[in-house]
Formats: sequence, C-alpha cells, structure tokens
Amino acid sequence: MQFSRLGQKLSGNAGIVTLMDDLGDALRTNPDMIFMGGGNPARIPEMEAAFAEALEQTLSDPQQAHQLLGVYQPPQGDADVLDAFASMLSKEYNWPLTRDNIALANGSQSAFFILFNMFAGEFENGIKKQIQFPLAPEYLGYSDLGISDDFFTATRPTIEILGDGFFKYHVDFSQLKITERTGAVCVSRPTNPTGNVISDEELQHLDTLALENGVPLIVDGAYGTPFPNILFADIKPHWNSNTILVLSLSKLGLPGARTGIVIANPQVINAFAKANTILNLACGNFGPALAHNLLQDGKILALSREIVAPFYRDRMEKAVAIFKHHLGDLPYYIHKPEGAIFLWLWFKDLPISSEELYQCLKARGVLVISGHHFFPGLADNWQHSRECIRVTYCQDVEIVEKGAVIIAEEVRRVFGKI
Repeated sequence: MQFSRLGQKLSGNAGIVTLMDDLGDALRTNPDMIFMGGGNPARIPEMEAAFAEALEQTLSDPQQAHQLLGVYQPPQGDADVLDAFASMLSKEYNWPLTRDNIALANGSQSAFFILFNMFAGEFENGIKKQIQFPLAPEYLGYSDLGISDDFFTATRPTIEILGDGFFKYHVDFSQLKITERTGAVCVSRPTNPTGNVISDEELQHLDTLALENGVPLIVDGAYGTPFPNILFADIKPHWNSNTILVLSLSKLGLPGARTGIVIANPQVINAFAKANTILNLACGNFGPALAHNLLQDGKILALSREIVAPFYRDRMEKAVAIFKHHLGDLPYYIHKPEGAIFLWLWFKDLPISSEELYQCLKARGVLVISGHHFFPGLADNWQHSRECIRVTYCQDVEIVEKGAVIIAEEVRRVFGKI
C-alpha cells in the first residue's frame, strides 16, 4: 500500500504525534508518572460547576437540546452564537464586529491548519509563501500543519536577563524581514511554551509591518484575552480588519469541547467557512451550546477574570517559588511568566541536550517536554534551543514539588554538582 506525499506527511512521525504517543506509552509503563509536560488545563471546581449548570440548562430546554444533538451547524457556525460573540466583543472592546466577522471551528488546531494553508504554500504566480513567526520559541503544534515543505520561517529573539533568575524574549526587529515569500505573520499571545507576552508596542509594530506588506497578522489568543484571560501582564487586546484573532474554549476548561473561534474580516471568514465545510462538514455543537449560555450577561468574562486568572496566578507563583528553591545555585533561568500555564526553564550551557535530559527525567518518572520541539522555522543551529524544557504547573502543588525535586536532582547530576 502506498500513500501520497500528503498522506506520508500526515501519517509520519510528526513531533506532536510522537509526543502524544510517548505520553501514552509512559503512562502504561509507569502509572505513577508525574505529568509536567502536557497541555491539559487544571481542574477548577467553580468552572466545572459553571459548565455543568450551562449543560443542564441547555438540556432542560427541548429546542436547545435538539439544537445540541439533532442538527448540523451552518458552515460558519450557529448564527445565535456568532451574534453573541460579536455583541460581547463589540461591547467590551468597541470592535466593529458582526456575525460576518466570526466563524467557529473544531478547535483552534483545526482552525490553524486551514488558515496557514490559505495564506502559505504554492501560489499561482509560482511563488512559494511561508508563515512567518516573529520570534521562536513558538507552539510546537504549528510545526506540522503545512501541507508543503519549507512552510515556516522564524526569527531568533533577543534575550533580556532580568535578574533574580528570570529572563525574557523580545522580537528582534533588526533581524525580522517580511519579504515576497511571507504569506502571513503569526504570533501567540501569551506564548506556549514560554509564557511570554509580547508587548503592546511589539504587537503594534508587527501590525504596521503586516499592513505595509499586505499580509495578515494572525494572533493566537488561546490563553489570552478576552477569555480564558490567563494573563499576568497588563496588555491591550488587539484586532483590526488585517488581524486574524483565534480564540479557544480549551484553556477555559473545555478542551474536550474542541471549539475554536476565528475573528477576521468577512472575506477571510467566508473563505475559512467554505474550507472548514470541505474538511469537517460542520462544527460540533457541544462547545458552541455551552458558550452561548456562558456568553449571556458576560458570564464568560466574569468567570475568566474572577476565577480562572487568579487560580493560575496563584499556581504560577507557587511553582516559581518551588523551582527557585530546589534549583538553588544551578545555572538556570526562568522565562518571566506573563501568561499561559507553563514555566520555561533555561539551563545555560547544559552539558547534554534537552532531549537527553527529557529521557533521563522520563526514566525517573517525570514527563516534561524538551524545548527543541518549539522552534519551528528557525533554520540556524542555536545552542539555546537545546538548553530549555517546558513544564506545566496545572497539577496540585504537591505534585509540582515532587517533579521539581527530581528535575533539580537530574540537572544537578548532569552538571556534576552531586
């Protein structure tokens, strides 16, 4: 049996597929494995109660229950849900949105597959365009979404040492070049894996460059504003007709609902909805049904600001204190945690690669993710990319501390400090 080039690409050993398989194998091998690498959100009782109430209200109404279980959504998504999103965003941020500016998807991963391949790849004029990341590291799930080769390019960031064991990445605009091969510029805000949040000034600069070069700016807001609002930095939300903002219900606490929200100009939304219909026929109804309930009276915003954001800030602060205590005098830095649900640890001059460290930790019963996976499109051989790991702080504090103790022991052994 032979597969096409696309078939081989989609069924090959993509980074994210290999990692997910590894997670499953690790759990079968060691049921007591400490999971500090995955992206599942934490369980927050108040959020689970809100979801249960929304589902109960949906199922108690025969018409809503039928809409949930018995019909396909239109290509763009349920019109009432689109109207509710448009109304909320317009009221909250004064953005001039209608339902024509919004489409739903089966998760933001699915949305990015469509968007990336709409704006990059082979064009009729023979030019092969790319998705450009203004700085790496970036989300590893992007890496294999392009259906053609040489699909991504990225710019190495500048590194600011902040003191007290922290550092921060910044966009290096002196090296960032948008060319005729650029199809779109994409940045996540906050960034998975680092928790970095590019500043309002950086985002405005990117917006200006994108507009001047006639390419869209895609902003992945899966962790950001207006929901789930896992942000520890004071930033302004951004959208205009040249911006494509992608939101998700996953980190609100609904990863199983697989619901992404695309906000763009009507031309992009129309094209996206057609492509989404070809690939998926229709979006699932579960996430939009819960969202419609949570959008009433701004409940989704209140939950994000009053429950989700404080919860993760508390978890982050405790995780930082734990790692700083156990890493002690080791040569480490923590990326300034400005959002998302991870800590990004940099072990400067690590004697082994981060992948080897990952394997050592897995053998000790702790799963993290090696940082080298998070540099899609970065062509140069950068030592820094092999000195970092990503850890999540979503688990209970006691579990995070157990993992931190083992990580510190292994790093200390590697540096010969035992």
